[in-house]
Amino acid sequence: MIQITPQMQIWLAVEAVDFRCGIDGLARVCRAVLKADPFSGYLFVFRNKRGTAIKLLVYDSQGFWLCQKRLSKGRFRWWPSDQTGRHRMLMAHELQLLIWNGNPDGGQVAPLWRRLSGTI
Repeated sequence: MIQITPQMQIWLAVEAVDFRCGIDGLARVCRAVLKADPFSGYLFVFRNKRGTAIKLLVYDSQGFWLCQKRLSKGRFRWWPSDQTGRHRMLMAHELQLLIWNGNPDGGQVAPLWRRLSGTI
């Protein structure tokens, strides 16, 4: 099972990927396009050209996990533009919003850090 933690590095590939390739093809994209090690334990997120599916690739020290979500209707509404670079970092809660076809940029979530009031 994939465990997504707040400390996990999540890399989203901006350019669309050919989904006919499997684990080895996506690992090759990690190395060649994203300039990242697919064995790093980072979670990589990819989108197909039509924007109807995403794939998640992660190495857990024993092997690779490859998960796919394909929408039954419509397309993923949010995806960063090509001007942002080859990849974009996401946080765990942003990935959850993306998986549910939400907008990670406009999601209503609690701030990452806030000062506690009062004395200890």
